Amino acid sequence: MANTRSTGAGYIKLAGSAKSAPEGTRTDTLSADEVAEVTVRVRGNKSLRSRSKTGKRLSRDEFEKEYGASAKDLAAIEQFAHEHHLSIVESSSARRSVILRGRVKDLEEAFIVNLSHYRDAGGSVFRCRTGEISIPKSLEKIIEGVFGLDNRPLTRPMFQVATHNGMFIDHAASPRSFSPNTLAGIYGFPKSATGKGECIGIIELGGGYRTNDIKAYFKSLNIPVPSMKAVSVDGGINSPSTADSADGEVMLDIEVAGAISPGAAIVVYFAPNSDKGFLDAITTAVHDTKNKPSVISISWGSAESRWTAQSLKTFNDAFNAAATIGVTVCAAAGDQGSSDSETDGKVHADFPSSSPFVLACGGTKLTVQGTTIQSEVVWHESSDSATGGGVSDVFPLPDYQKKAGVPPSASSGFKGRGLPDVAGDADPQTGYNVLVDGQQLVIGGTSAVAPLMAALIARVNQAKGKPVGFIHPALYANPKLCRDITQGDNITTSTKKGYKAGPGWDPCTGWGVLSGL
Repeated sequence: MANTRSTGAGYIKLAGSAKSAPEGTRTDTLSADEVAEVTVRVRGNKSLRSRSKTGKRLSRDEFEKEYGASAKDLAAIEQFAHEHHLSIVESSSARRSVILRGRVKDLEEAFIVNLSHYRDAGGSVFRCRTGEISIPKSLEKIIEGVFGLDNRPLTRPMFQVATHNGMFIDHAASPRSFSPNTLAGIYGFPKSATGKGECIGIIELGGGYRTNDIKAYFKSLNIPVPSMKAVSVDGGINSPSTADSADGEVMLDIEVAGAISPGAAIVVYFAPNSDKGFLDAITTAVHDTKNKPSVISISWGSAESRWTAQSLKTFNDAFNAAATIGVTVCAAAGDQGSSDSETDGKVHADFPSSSPFVLACGGTKLTVQGTTIQSEVVWHESSDSATGGGVSDVFPLPDYQKKAGVPPSASSGFKGRGLPDVAGDADPQTGYNVLVDGQQLVIGGTSAVAPLMAALIARVNQAKGKPVGFIHPALYANPKLCRDITQGDNITTSTKKGYKAGPGWDPCTGWGVLSGL
């Protein structure tokens, strides 16, 4: 579509909203009457950045009252929507979000953008915009971000399936792989807890699970089937298809978390793979007053350079909110080494794991004899099969890392947040036995480490009788909570850029393997 109106009197550019054209071919298939939804992110009553470092943990209700959006600001967005023939789908003070629905031509007029369809190399068609979003100057201090005008895929799942000669390997043919509960025992996770009374939230941006597979898998491990629930966000649904799809990610996350913490309830938040879908899934999970997850696992991400500034800030604020109410967020650090799948010859940190409020999870290669660890090194089989990690080019070095010896970014020299924080088995050749769409698979990737850590946190939460929440200060104050991994690197072969492991914290495996708190 073409919006001929330029930014005029009364309108300003929304800072940090600029997007470039995507890879793919522009088409003329977008109708002016196509209906779409956008999420308008609204400022809070107070900024979390002004919160005292010693501020007490808040309940979800307390957070909404103190840091949620005001009724006046929400009403201003709703009035703006009505003026542009947009309807209100949802308005949430806690999530600081107003979801609007309307025709493409009305959205173009409201935000002064040009929307078009693009087709990628795989034939998928998505809606895109280039340049910046514009908003009324009267809303300048109220609107922090607008998401959903562009719904191009933003992230990828961080899992890798073990293969031999191009064929999937089943459990029997993989003597070096593990069932998740066996690995928990090898790592020395606390045995006195099962996660009972806790809820593990899992974010999924595609794929699905089959109930029959869940039942069969846990029966094979002689473990009770965990309580399961799917929550639809922005129309995302549990939609299983084939074993070589995102189903592998979904089943890996559920089966790892459930096998290690079978007493915990598992709630899977399904959303579209877009900036709006991802953001809405996160804020829905964090502020879910019904299911109340105490830990959230995220195995999807992409290089920081692929995100807009408004996305990085808004997502980071959402993770800050999680920390404030005592929800631990675990995220995969990436599976393509220091490049994070980018081809510009630079090193890249993966987001959302680069957020200073997220427990970033790196990967190792684990070798055991029976149940005794023989060796554990940085996972690095090739440039396309290696742990992510590095230093953020966006988020400054947080206080808790000031004494960790984080180097400057190898890309920009920026003194940023280092990742990962912790690590665990991720090499697909020493991966996890899972069941996906009726097929036995062995899957690795740092996407396995995120639910591994989430399940550990659920056990710890039960044992302590309260959520441990934002664990970073405690972790960095007591590195002996982890078993150090000192050998290996995530250097990309083609560029010879990246990071090496060593004693103490490093940008490959963080402090190492965490087994308790």
